[in-house]
Amino acid sequence: MTLTSRHALLAALLAVPFALAGCSDDADDNANTSAADTGAATDTGTATDTGAGDTSTAKDIVDTAAGAGSFKTLVAAVQAAGLESTLRGAGPFTVFAPSDDAFKKSVPDFLLTQLTSAPYKTELALILKYHVLAGKVEAASVLGKKQSVDSALGAKLSVDGTSGKVIINGGPTVTTADVATSNGVIHIIDGVLLPTIVDTAVGYDDGTVKFSTLVTAVKAADLVGTLSGPGTFTVFAPTDKAFDDLKKALGDAAFNAILADKAKLAKILTYHVLPSVAFAKDVKSGEAATVEGSKLKLTVAAGKVTIGDSTATAANVALTDLPNSNGVIHVIDKVLIPAGL
Repeated sequence: MTLTSRHALLAALLAVPFALAGCSDDADDNANTSAADTGAATDTGTATDTGAGDTSTAKDIVDTAAGAGSFKTLVAAVQAAGLESTLRGAGPFTVFAPSDDAFKKSVPDFLLTQLTSAPYKTELALILKYHVLAGKVEAASVLGKKQSVDSALGAKLSVDGTSGKVIINGGPTVTTADVATSNGVIHIIDGVLLPTIVDTAVGYDDGTVKFSTLVTAVKAADLVGTLSGPGTFTVFAPTDKAFDDLKKALGDAAFNAILADKAKLAKILTYHVLPSVAFAKDVKSGEAATVEGSKLKLTVAAGKVTIGDSTATAANVALTDLPNSNGVIHVIDKVLIPAGL
């Protein structure tokens, strides 16, 4: 029949740092001067067994995580994403790091298997960067404060330290703060952090696939708030090439007219969105109702999924299951066109 119903979308990977090219000791100074400018970290606990605050003999972030014995998935994620050499760099970095236990209770096994495979390297890196701040931000800088800070991904993190503990994005809580490393500080959290659908689309670039035109269209249609909000969605995301193909088919004038027509553009974009979460393993051949109101025709054959719209040409799903805090993205190679346009 249709795509499945809802899933509790707790998917992703451990918090592991990803360095920004511009991070330096200046970032550390700024972090200690103003946590609101650099990011946040922290919590109620103290790292009595880790040498917090003394970096003279501390190991780097990778060796610290590996040596702890409770971050095996984190270390595997760093290696799969190709970030190990970065995380051994000078930094400094602040890392919100879920333990293996936090990971086990929140990430489905099938998603872990996918995210640590080669096709998902870009998505994995985005998730890891979302757990990292530029500079060294210790617990004292954020306790008693509520602030929105930039992650290394560029997407915002909400850090709330007003209740005697530090809560990130309204969910994961810091359980141990100020774990010292030679190139930054780790704050252990009890859950995983995922960017929104919009933030993933903004940051995604594997050298071939990008979503810059989709992001431009979402902004023009005033849908950023919706697709960054709490409601769970499945988004079939056309690549830049898919939009280029549509532009060639329609001609520049007709294509630009669609981008300038807010109502028509919103109709097209919401035709790419389902109002619930459907991972690839749950997709079956049949019809699926969209947020726009009409239906898409889904066909599953030989392990591949195609999506039929009002035209004679179906879209191919090129990559599935890019997880987000408010849903899942499936990459497609064609812009879907609803009837009546």
